[in-house]
Amino acid sequence: MGIGASLLLLAVGAILTFALNVQVGFLDLDVVGWIMMAAGAIGLFMTTVIWGPRRRAASVTTTPTTTTEYERVDGPDPRL
Repeated sequence: MGIGASLLLLAVGAILTFALNVQVGFLDLDVVGWIMMAAGAIGLFMTTVIWGPRRRAASVTTTPTTTTEYERVDGPDPRL
């Protein structure tokens, strides 16, 4: 779960808990809202604190390569 999904759960849970005053027969929307807000808060904590340091980019350092001249095995250099 990413930061966006966690914030979405927090927002929808807050709307269900604090903004709606609707009675559904067997379902208490306040409890569902609190559960969604708790899941969003846990997801936000996990994303930022625990999984955040793993996403740092590694730096790669390259060194220049050296070139080596080789002698021809089959005879002298024709440019000489």
